Amino acid sequence: MNLRAQILIVACVNIGQFIDGYSVGWSAPIIPKLQDPDQTPLPKLITDLEASWIGSLLYVGAIVGPYIPSYLSNIIGRKPCLFLGGLLNLTALILIVVTRNVATVYAIRIISGIGMGMVTVSNLVYVGEIASTHIRGILLTSTSIVGITGTLAAYTVGSMVSYAGTGYIVLIINIIHIIGIYFIPESPVFYAIKGKQMEAKKTLRLLGRLDDLDNVFDSVKGTNPGEANSWKAWVKIFTVKANRRSLFITLSLCTLQQTSGVAAVLFFATTIFQIAGSTIRPDLATIIIGATRLLASCVAPFVVERAGRRILLLVSTAFCAVSLSTLGTYFYLSRIESTVIAEVGWLPLVALIMYFFFYEIGFGTMPSALVGEMFRGNARSTGSAVSMTTAWLIGFGVATGFGTMVKVLGGDVTFGIFSASCIVAFWFTYQFVPETKGKNLNEIQEMLSR
Repeated sequence: MNLRAQILIVACVNIGQFIDGYSVGWSAPIIPKLQDPDQTPLPKLITDLEASWIGSLLYVGAIVGPYIPSYLSNIIGRKPCLFLGGLLNLTALILIVVTRNVATVYAIRIISGIGMGMVTVSNLVYVGEIASTHIRGILLTSTSIVGITGTLAAYTVGSMVSYAGTGYIVLIINIIHIIGIYFIPESPVFYAIKGKQMEAKKTLRLLGRLDDLDNVFDSVKGTNPGEANSWKAWVKIFTVKANRRSLFITLSLCTLQQTSGVAAVLFFATTIFQIAGSTIRPDLATIIIGATRLLASCVAPFVVERAGRRILLLVSTAFCAVSLSTLGTYFYLSRIESTVIAEVGWLPLVALIMYFFFYEIGFGTMPSALVGEMFRGNARSTGSAVSMTTAWLIGFGVATGFGTMVKVLGGDVTFGIFSASCIVAFWFTYQFVPETKGKNLNEIQEMLSR
């Protein structure tokens, strides 16, 4: 089994995920630069409203992006979609270097979002289809690790270099990514959809998976190549039982993931540190959060193929519920002006680190891994797009409404709601999520069809 080839190919693909993570974290150190007369490349300083748009426009693009590969991947292939996503990211990075007005910054965020949506969905589909059964979970969770690494890099590099420098550094990495995509093989599942047995066999031989040839073709059995790129492919998400069940599981998990408040907690982590009375600088606090996420996500691949997806989700959601309810309790004690507050000023910091550690071990990585392996070959891109864009849309709404929730409901009720969402996710996982560990894509489809 040629695991080296699979690891090298996924490493090349994951460079795009690094760029996506960098795009997510880019606005955090950049907004202060655009509000500093000594660092901004713009003719005038940005307003608070413009700063909020710079943060949120990434998600506008990210909601659109996944639907491009969901349509094109069954027409031109998975590999060209990865290439197109890389070109969009390259365009955004070039615009960073030549920025002269705030409209260009808006364009950077929208184009980065579209590129992020394309690359993320294409990565999950592609990696899920080329990976051997016993390391598929490891390779799928690796995409999350590399994305978090990119975000941490943006936090760190962004605080040390100029505005234009944040573009130049990653520009080189993005060019390497695009060159690498040129040399990777097309997905064997795409060849199977098109009925190209010789090409599928050649790719599987390169991957050391020649024994899986029949399984690959069985996984797309009943797929008409002409239907894979038409509206009928969308209909089959709802009419084919395995696809319908896959959508129910992944869409529910991705929705619960976002209603647990992860986007809000991530965006407002600095504020929570300040509430804790911490003397840590806000930029350093952000780097601590990024490092915690990276450390935890590195744990997941080592246990995902041993413990399984289901048990990691159960452990993760349980501890996320505990840490968020702890934060809620702290806000309640603060609201009633309890004397205990003076003695537990460290509690939000500990709860926040605990939340991100356990979130990244399972709740943050497993839903996307399941998205990459649950749908049938002809519906994988479309199903992934629906699940991911719905999650980003809800995440955008939760993050945008977080300030209002805290103001109207109070921090205790807000974090209580987030904790309740994690409890629902625990129940949902226990009740509906099957274990996919050790099963090939065809076996997963048979299990979901029962």
